[in-house]
Amino acid sequence: MTLNQLIWKSLKKNLSNYYLYVFALIFSVALFFAFVTMNSSPDTGAAKETTTGSVGLTLASIVLTVIVTVFLLYANRIFIKRRSKEIGLFQLIGMTKRQVFRVLSMEHFLLYFGAMVVGIGFGFLTSRLLELVLLNVTGQEGLATLSFSMKALLQTILFFSVVYGLIMLSNALYIRKRNILDLFQVRSKSEGKRVSVIETIMGIFGLVLIGTGYYVSSIMFRGDMVRVELLFGIMLFILATVILGTYLFYKGSVSFLGNLIRKQKAGYLHVREVLSLSSILFRMKSNALMLTVITTVSALAISLLSLSYITYYSAEETAMQRVAGDFAFLEKAPADTFTAMLEENGIAYERNNIDIVKANINVKDIVQAEGDFNFNPDEMLATVISDEDVEIDVAPDETVFSGTNDLMSQIMSLKNTGEIAFEEVGTKQLTGTQDEYYVSNIFTSGGLPTAVVDQETFERLNENKDPELQWTSSLQVTVNMEDSSKVTEANKLFEELPEGELPQFSRIKQETDQKQSLGLTLFIIGFLGLTFLITSGCILYFKQMDESEDERSNYTILRKIGYTRNDLLQGIRLKQLFNFGIPLAVGLLHSYFAVKSGWFIFGTELWTPMLIVMGLYALFYSIFGVLSIQYYKKVIRESL
Repeated sequence: MTLNQLIWKSLKKNLSNYYLYVFALIFSVALFFAFVTMNSSPDTGAAKETTTGSVGLTLASIVLTVIVTVFLLYANRIFIKRRSKEIGLFQLIGMTKRQVFRVLSMEHFLLYFGAMVVGIGFGFLTSRLLELVLLNVTGQEGLATLSFSMKALLQTILFFSVVYGLIMLSNALYIRKRNILDLFQVRSKSEGKRVSVIETIMGIFGLVLIGTGYYVSSIMFRGDMVRVELLFGIMLFILATVILGTYLFYKGSVSFLGNLIRKQKAGYLHVREVLSLSSILFRMKSNALMLTVITTVSALAISLLSLSYITYYSAEETAMQRVAGDFAFLEKAPADTFTAMLEENGIAYERNNIDIVKANINVKDIVQAEGDFNFNPDEMLATVISDEDVEIDVAPDETVFSGTNDLMSQIMSLKNTGEIAFEEVGTKQLTGTQDEYYVSNIFTSGGLPTAVVDQETFERLNENKDPELQWTSSLQVTVNMEDSSKVTEANKLFEELPEGELPQFSRIKQETDQKQSLGLTLFIIGFLGLTFLITSGCILYFKQMDESEDERSNYTILRKIGYTRNDLLQGIRLKQLFNFGIPLAVGLLHSYFAVKSGWFIFGTELWTPMLIVMGLYALFYSIFGVLSIQYYKKVIRESL
């Protein structure tokens, strides 16, 4: 048999075992080609015009190349180990290491570049879908066109050719460093079966570290913990403790807990418990580093995606906080021009003028907890308005706070009742707070509540106001449409207004601009998150394929002594619940505490966007667990 015949026969023989590896190659190429095609498409030009968009897409390209490179190298390492006995057999019959490498290289060349051609085809078809998603989340109008990019093709061929070279280098080093005996024994190595005292201590310490990181993250923005100069150090501390704790958890805690279960059973284990606990006790430790990386990056992806979606999801509510009406002006002239345009076009509206004065107030009596963000409760600059302008009734000796938000409550938590001292008019009793925003946040330093007082008190404050405290404008004019369906039409008229000396605001424009700027971020993080989800899921699946082949002889013995396929599958299902469920559960838990600690900085709604992201991630991740069970079914069926 010639060497070329051997290559062809080896390729046909291993093709059935390499189907998932081929899928991984096709998926990686399709994803990369689709992304670079979309990145070079003129249809997405508006998303790339901003500095943020350009930098974001560039960083996404770099991260994508790293993920794909690491994934393909790791997948190749798993499959080359599976063929270690075959490589040893080739050498045993007289082939040199150079000839063995040539067989593997040619076989891999045909698989690799064949998959790359197919992947480019799928990537070309997928690129239009990516463009449509990007246009949709950024709120851009237009239709994505299906166009083939030669630039994207050249970039894809160059990148995957470099990766192929790295894979061949890895294979060459693997063959060169191992003798025939090593190649026949490489899949026979196992871990020790005893859980040492050191590993037990490591496991307990890992749980303590994770708990410490969770606790610090939960109080990071609470009370005296809020210090600008400490925030960065606190974040690094949380990151270090959680990552190290996760590694020690996989290295010791999981095996320790599995060993406790085994001891409680006093050795009387059902076959399903044997099949599941064996993986936990004897394989989890060796995979600790890989599982730590997968868990950490999964938690990071879920956290970033959740925070981005929280901001995107909260765009409408955030716009309502920033702009007190459908349209807001800081001077009368442009407001008069705008309302005249509305009348000409037959659009009914409501107009409200609110006079504003700035005053120092002492809120020490109502502060529950405060942070060091340059807010002095003894002398806090407040925006004050009259109750007559907002049509609520406030007694002469009382005041009401309006427009409080979650970020402010975390930085400086205020009571709902208590005494507030005004420098010019004396002490007033705070009788409550309201969520409604009567004044745009340009007057309120982006989050401080607005004080509503009675008309007489407001006039006294206005007469005795300190000129140095006043802002450029002391007037806000809001214009609201009586028919909400007319807001878009009114916004077109608003855009025709000339720029004034002071800013003028459109709520719908604020919302649209925020969605456009955040939509690209959401798309990039979602795209990279999906990429990592699929690649990490494939890696865990590859590991399970590898383990199933190692355990094939065990299944044969169990079947011969009378256990049914269903008995074995019960243990396999439990095993996969641990193998896939533990990294998923830990990653979701990490991301929950990360998002919970600072979500209020990014938006106004936590649970809905976070649960949507976590639910989708868990659903897609579970698919690989189901696929691994199906593969085990095949191995069990063939074991007898």
